[in-house]
Amino acid sequence: MNQALTLLEQRGFYQQCSDRDALQAAMDQQPLTFYVGLDPTGPSLHAGHLVPLFAMVHLARAGHKPIALIGGGTARIGDPSGKIEMRKMLSVEDIDRNAAAIQRQIEHFLGLHNVSATVVNNADWLVDVRYIDFLRDIGRHFSVNRMLSFETYKKRLETGLSFIEFNYQLLQSYDFVVLNRQYGCTLQIGGDDQWGNIVAGADLIRRMHAVDAHGLTFPLVTRADGQKMGKTEQGALFLDAAMVSPYEFFQYWRNVPDADVKKFLYLYTFLDAAEVEALGNQQGQQINQAKERLALELTRMIHGADEAEKALQAARAAFGGAETADRSAIPEVSLPASAVEAGMTVVDLFSMTELCSSKAEARRLVAQKGARVNDRVVEGIEEPVSLDWFSQDEALLRAGKKRYFRVRLNRGQ
Repeated sequence: MNQALTLLEQRGFYQQCSDRDALQAAMDQQPLTFYVGLDPTGPSLHAGHLVPLFAMVHLARAGHKPIALIGGGTARIGDPSGKIEMRKMLSVEDIDRNAAAIQRQIEHFLGLHNVSATVVNNADWLVDVRYIDFLRDIGRHFSVNRMLSFETYKKRLETGLSFIEFNYQLLQSYDFVVLNRQYGCTLQIGGDDQWGNIVAGADLIRRMHAVDAHGLTFPLVTRADGQKMGKTEQGALFLDAAMVSPYEFFQYWRNVPDADVKKFLYLYTFLDAAEVEALGNQQGQQINQAKERLALELTRMIHGADEAEKALQAARAAFGGAETADRSAIPEVSLPASAVEAGMTVVDLFSMTELCSSKAEARRLVAQKGARVNDRVVEGIEEPVSLDWFSQDEALLRAGKKRYFRVRLNRGQ
């Protein structure tokens, strides 16, 4: 018996399946070709995309054949799933640039685990679709009443659903048909917000070609503290180091709620179940060791072993206050000594870092006693910055309990 489905269930990747028994029987009979679709709506993948990437590796290791579909065509429309309003339209040039960047990230991640996937872009067959022919051949198989029964469309009807978005399900379903025809693909996997689109595609294959196709979704991952998964104060937790530094990436996972540690170790690492249970069941201060392991494993995969180790040492230095420890991975900015001598306040100082996006945000941080310099609480928004703050020409700023930033003094300016 092929253990892929059982493994996905055990590690938290299983939410819904079109027909579990039928999918299990198909997997037992022969390796299946499956696909995951990712629309290039941004220049980088983010933490939310990690779940399908990990699932791809698990299925590939069980003998199944992965296809990564980059939605260069569907991104021109915009998926309404999980959105309360229409996505911002991107230019074709931006979509193409995003698609190339995302393809590199997908291939890098899968290559680390010796998984080779077929990578396709649905722009290759969607861009030149003839609309009248598409409606006759594809649209006739869709019931508007059934489409409106799916949660995605029901929610959007409350806030407004554009006609262009209403077509998205037809296009994604057609993707499944094309992949079935060209590669024998019979399984689509994705987040649970894709359930309606996935089962519509499987149904379209059965109607058009009398072939059994399957759909499987993962739970939408949430954090125990109520925060949206992969969201930071600055925005999404992107995998691109130019958008989110390896240190910030490490810190996100190092600071997840205690209640999430075991779940995230199962989802976001390849550690075996015994090790996950041992780490995830730790209590008190020891749970921080499990968080470090989670952060280290993920940062290694995304940014490499050297950057992961630097981030680990920098985090220990920041939390432990060790003056001699390596803080080089903590994000930094250079400050001319002349600017300090000319007069600047602590609000000016914090607003020039990534800890605060504006002076207004810096004022709130200071007023709420959440701003620290070298582990000293800043008392007032008008407090002047002093050269004495810079031991060995460096000051360590902190916002709240867990966000750090270095300011290096440049005495030559």
